[in-house]
Amino acid sequence: MSDKALTVNGRTYAWPKQPTVIVCIDGSEPAYMDDAIAAGVMPWLKEARKNGSDHIADCVVPSFTNPNNMSIVTGVAPAVHGIAGNFFWDPDSGEEIMMNDPKLLRVGTIHAAFSQAGAKVAVVTAKDKLRSMLGHELIGIAFSAEKATNANMADNGIENVLDLVGLPQPSVYSADVSEFLFAAGVKLMETMRPDIMYLSTTDYIQHKHAPGTKDANSFYAMMDSYWQKLDAMGAVIAMTADHGMNAKHMENGEPQVIYLQDLLDEWFGVDAARVILPITDPYVAHHGALGSFAAAYMSDKVNDFITRLKDVTGITHVLTRSEAAAEFELPEDRIGDVVVVSDRHTTLGTSADRHDLSGLDVPLRSHGGVTEQKVPLILSRPTPGLDTARRLRNFDIFDLVLNEAQ
Repeated sequence: MSDKALTVNGRTYAWPKQPTVIVCIDGSEPAYMDDAIAAGVMPWLKEARKNGSDHIADCVVPSFTNPNNMSIVTGVAPAVHGIAGNFFWDPDSGEEIMMNDPKLLRVGTIHAAFSQAGAKVAVVTAKDKLRSMLGHELIGIAFSAEKATNANMADNGIENVLDLVGLPQPSVYSADVSEFLFAAGVKLMETMRPDIMYLSTTDYIQHKHAPGTKDANSFYAMMDSYWQKLDAMGAVIAMTADHGMNAKHMENGEPQVIYLQDLLDEWFGVDAARVILPITDPYVAHHGALGSFAAAYMSDKVNDFITRLKDVTGITHVLTRSEAAAEFELPEDRIGDVVVVSDRHTTLGTSADRHDLSGLDVPLRSHGGVTEQKVPLILSRPTPGLDTARRLRNFDIFDLVLNEAQ
């Protein structure tokens, strides 16, 4: 153990005194934990919230996976680290680009800095799309449950993961993929006892099941059992989420959608503008690429579009590029000329004929807007020095767990 502190991206972090586990629960609306505790299925978390630190924080908007995970592990907003969504359009090249390449990162991660200073670090994600960015410049272990069978020493710092964990290779479209990463986390704590471990789940369950339902409570009970094991091994545990989750459908169960590209084409003509949905990633079966945040690129008529769109029911924000960058702390060069955010129960699409909704076997639940910004921020230890008047963000979690909870 070292007594030195590290400064990363302008913030200083104390060296961990105990093994420290940071958990990002994908899509964890605060009600999921509240309802599971009320149902009596999360006994460990109930005690942790009472004896540790229990807060609600704001995530990054757009409330999507990539910008929030990267904010959490860098300790800064997207305006600094550069990841403004899961997906964006580069108007210079004319290419649509997935924002899962480390080349797009503009700063390093906290856990990579600690690994380079000699800390033992492990990162386990559910989805492989995050693994390359979360493992960027890391000296240690970084692998995904989705591609556990492919893990090797050269790329991931570990091999024979299935043998270590003792579970079969899970499907990314299942609750099993998140359980696999927690089981892996427990095995890594037993075998290597990392100084810092980052675990990031998938929101497969939250997209399909509302808080308090049987399947949701079962999923949260599973997580609770693994946190209890990590706690028993002496780990300090800190939990937050990348975003919340809300029902986004009409009373008949059909998705509630505003198709922006169709509106633009109708108002200004085909090819006058291009709509990009930053929720887009390799895993759209459970949400059909429908979320509550969109970007539009256009060479002119920006003010006309903004004026007309503000009158559309279901829209909460219509902002210029500079307004959106200031409001949501986003990099101006990676968002559209106009940014649109919809309300709690409405999503934004491109054109109706471009969305494959065949994978929606239950009424749509999704995220992306300001209404999914509230997330839990819970630590298994108290934080007596925390300023209670401070606005907490999910990307304050490394600060709280390293500087306040130890």
